[in-house]
Amino acid sequence: MSRFFDELETRKPEAREEAYASALPQQVARAQALSGYGGSLSAVDAVAVTSVADLASLPVLRKSALVEAQSTSYPFGGLTIRAPSGFTHIFQSPGPIYEPGGGEHDWWRMGRFLNACGIGQGDIVQNCFGYHLTPAGMIFESGARAVGAAVLPAGTGQTELQARAAHDVGVTAYAGTPDYLKVILDKADTMGLKLNITKAAVGGGALFPSLRQEYADRGISCLQCYATADLGNIAYESEAMDGMIVDENVIVEIVRPGTGDPVAPGEVGEVVVTTLNPDYPLIRFATGDMSAVLEGESPCGRSNMRIKGWMGRADQTTKIKGMFVRPEQVAALVAKHDEIAKARVIAGREGEMDVMTVQIEAEGGSADHYMQTVVDTLKLKGKIEVVAKGSLPNDGKVIDDQRVYE
Repeated sequence: MSRFFDELETRKPEAREEAYASALPQQVARAQALSGYGGSLSAVDAVAVTSVADLASLPVLRKSALVEAQSTSYPFGGLTIRAPSGFTHIFQSPGPIYEPGGGEHDWWRMGRFLNACGIGQGDIVQNCFGYHLTPAGMIFESGARAVGAAVLPAGTGQTELQARAAHDVGVTAYAGTPDYLKVILDKADTMGLKLNITKAAVGGGALFPSLRQEYADRGISCLQCYATADLGNIAYESEAMDGMIVDENVIVEIVRPGTGDPVAPGEVGEVVVTTLNPDYPLIRFATGDMSAVLEGESPCGRSNMRIKGWMGRADQTTKIKGMFVRPEQVAALVAKHDEIAKARVIAGREGEMDVMTVQIEAEGGSADHYMQTVVDTLKLKGKIEVVAKGSLPNDGKVIDDQRVYE
């Protein structure tokens, strides 16, 4: 297999800028023609938008606007070029938010990351991302097809069956959340099964250094990507493991949270992405994630800009066990019970696994009484602590991420 996915990864900055100058006016013009933007781009001269700097004058598109547009124009809110029937897949993420999926070659651009992981022809990838409703499973399967690897579509859960399949099929690579690979490996150990996994392509959660080292000690090279359901792959690690390289078909800006103003190189801010996908022209889409530009080029030879990776949320939204937990979900939990005055979700770690604790400020009531409501509203199970009224800090925080990322 080639060290690089294509020649775009190593092109000179001038060539990349020329490509932007050609692609951006067309992409902005596509967005202007879509009802989902509600006229916010009507005053923009698309022909004049030819650089990353020019994008800074355009409005930021936030996920809340996406939700609002979809609530009046199902399923994609008037933000896609194709009609819904023109896509090969339609997905649903929590919100609900609907995302399109295309069957064309590497529509989500995940092949570039898998290639950087060393995955290609001759590999069998155990894909442990979900295949039901949400797009992650199909995103990674599409990437595996792009690099010529076979796929075991494992999805989530049924760990004993997964360990058995990995052994019997001869799986060589894993795709999934960072911590679930350890669950499979530990299960295989207890079953006396030797696995042949030597590569791991992970996303959907934080890859903690201690966990990466544990995989390395087992002979597994583990790299991570940064992707979303709306945008596909945004950035990815290479064997250099020195920051995350921005994908060639998106443009990333780092802006001051709550604004669209770019910050100085190296300063932490919110990740805003413009995709060059003509089917779904998202212009300056605010991810809500924090990162910073890492100056210079990657030692691996890929020449695009790098970011430092995920550095928290611009709001309090937090990813736990691969699932986003949002402040509005916590508010919905409180609204379900009149006796609840306040609630706080705490994200932590036990060993190498994410854990969630929900503190509920109420007079009386047992943890079991609130368990089903927590599952229904947060979509996750966790420990529940009922605390006395007035005991939670009066700091406006409803989600507290106490995990250490260094």
